[in-house]
Amino acid sequence: MPKLMKEVIASVPLLLTVAAIAPSYAIANTATTPENKDLQSLQAITVTATPESADPSLAKNKAASLGPLGERKLQDTPYSVHVMSNDVITEQQMTSLKDILSYFPSVQGTGVRPQSRGMQGSVVQNSLLDGLNIVSTTEYPAEQFENVQVLNGLAGSLFGPANPAGMFNFVSKRPAANMQGRVTTGVRTGTAYFNSLDIGGPIGFDDRLQTRLTVLDEHGDSYGAESKKRRQFVGLATDFHFNENTVLESNFSYYNYLLKGNPANFALAPGVSFPSGLNPKHSHYGQDFAGDNDTTYTGSVHLKHTFDNDWKLHLGFLRQIADRESTAVTNTLLNNQGDYISTVSNTTASRFTISSYLADVNGTVWTKDWRHDLTLGYRGFDWKNYNPIDGTKTTLGTGSLSHPSEFDKPDFPDFTHRYHSATSTQNAFVLGDTLTFNPQWSMMLTGSQNYLNTSNYAKTGKQTSDSSDSGFSKSVSLIYKPVDILTLYTTYADSLQQGDTAPSGANNQGSILSPYRSEQYEVGAKVAVNHLNLSLAAFQIKRPYAYVQTNGDFAEEGEQRNRGLEFVADGNLTDDLRIFGGVTYLDPKLRNSANSATENKQIVGLPKMSANMLVEYQLPWVSGLGMNMNVHYTGRRPTANDNSSWVGSYSTVDLGTSYQMPLAQTQLTWRVGVTNVTNRRYWDNIVPGALTGYTGTGSASAQMGAPRMAYASLQVDF
Repeated sequence: MPKLMKEVIASVPLLLTVAAIAPSYAIANTATTPENKDLQSLQAITVTATPESADPSLAKNKAASLGPLGERKLQDTPYSVHVMSNDVITEQQMTSLKDILSYFPSVQGTGVRPQSRGMQGSVVQNSLLDGLNIVSTTEYPAEQFENVQVLNGLAGSLFGPANPAGMFNFVSKRPAANMQGRVTTGVRTGTAYFNSLDIGGPIGFDDRLQTRLTVLDEHGDSYGAESKKRRQFVGLATDFHFNENTVLESNFSYYNYLLKGNPANFALAPGVSFPSGLNPKHSHYGQDFAGDNDTTYTGSVHLKHTFDNDWKLHLGFLRQIADRESTAVTNTLLNNQGDYISTVSNTTASRFTISSYLADVNGTVWTKDWRHDLTLGYRGFDWKNYNPIDGTKTTLGTGSLSHPSEFDKPDFPDFTHRYHSATSTQNAFVLGDTLTFNPQWSMMLTGSQNYLNTSNYAKTGKQTSDSSDSGFSKSVSLIYKPVDILTLYTTYADSLQQGDTAPSGANNQGSILSPYRSEQYEVGAKVAVNHLNLSLAAFQIKRPYAYVQTNGDFAEEGEQRNRGLEFVADGNLTDDLRIFGGVTYLDPKLRNSANSATENKQIVGLPKMSANMLVEYQLPWVSGLGMNMNVHYTGRRPTANDNSSWVGSYSTVDLGTSYQMPLAQTQLTWRVGVTNVTNRRYWDNIVPGALTGYTGTGSASAQMGAPRMAYASLQVDF
């Protein structure tokens, strides 16, 4: 820890220099936003009353974007939807989407694909950037986003075919109406130094053109004994306001993420169990050459227009290229004495490209006394995979948990020497109507006609499989508001999703199964009191389940049925005390299985209980001083299909503090924090041997949980 503070103190001259020149940016007219609210005490301001119906800080006015429906108040939405704001992301010094999603109690976000309610997510169907589909199996910096919105459960009637894993919408930072900026510098465990700049405002055309530039550089070591880490991000957002009703938004970003030398993934041979949690700092559990080097280029444009009669038009297009150099090692435990064999595979995609698009029109009409909020939309994507031509699976050697082995670096393929391995195209026409009968009763009806096409190709360019299907997804909700602060709802949803592709090693490797149909029932209640949102939801989700069977064929056999109950609290209990988090009970079962040993058993890797609660407290007797604590709990999880072996539950505690002080028309914020303060050792991200579900061997894989880590930073707002 002293070394951390030494590095932060060494950065003070840089920040004081920024503080000295900051007044030239003329903050006197700075807009009131969550990012600069603390600056308001430094300038003369005029206070005017805000009508309660328009006050965005009130819980009942908190909103999220629901695809073609546009922005809707959470209180009026018959779905379980939750939003994490940028001020929470910043205060907790989060660095990745995995960090952010770990705070949502119904989300399993530590894997490569985010998912909620225990349903496996897809590579692109469940993840959105400003409403447009993106690749989820690459890295994104937390510093890129204004907020993160999570819709739990099925949403195919709104967004097109998708797994019943929820929808994850990552909202980009937008330019401000007035010039403002932020510089942050700091250090994390492993002597990873980070510096960032976030600056923007109007630059011309009578202030109609506004820009925002975000730059990030972090480099150094991670917690692994042989680790190295690098994060480099550049993002440019522009808004051009043609008039008060029309704006053209654009976003362009580059992100390089490198992490090597941290502990490898661990997998199980048949009949083997995971040991108790291991020390992730132990030498040679990972290899210094093994890990990920991801580079992602993303560009998007949005045209938004409001018509005079309050109808709205939204057109959007996104292009993304995600290059990946995956050299991760897997240590497969061969017995319960800790012996393992280490392998590295480079056969997965080294490049994803996606072009996604949307066109939405929504507005209001009346039929006698009934209000109709209508939606007409179209959205889709074209997604291509490219795999390394010379990709192979290499056996490095053997070792044991008590005496881990260091291996020589193997000959990796040229990851830029690729072949086109697959193309998936998806389109959906969306129609919706929210009928408001009176102030108490309303109904939401949504549906989408979906078209899917998937083709796979060999290295020679020959098409090896092709699948084209279509189908309809629907949802109906009934909403009742007995009083203004309380909303009760029930929702039925039926969604189409792309069938799984048979994995490597199956008899029918590469073949595409017919589309699945998932079904969900949900009832819920939402309460909005002053600045606090409370929500409670009970649900049941069913989806077909496919796995490699004992005869070697990959086929649908049985269904996954998840029942659960989730509670979430978000907002201020008092002026000084804020909370975000909740608890989820989940009963995930495999039913109608051909194997009696796995019938009605708990799904591998999923706990029955999980919880997370973040508490932030501003000390009223010391101006500017705040403290925060985050507590996370995950229940025990099965690691075998027949539930014959398990890993235990675990809990972690994070602590942090911050202090704000004015200096020469700037605001300084010092932050210090420690995650996993008890240095709890645990297994994380436990998944079946194949992401699609059970495998013929019944193996599972997992990652070591991160150890105790610390950070310290200094932020200057000007």
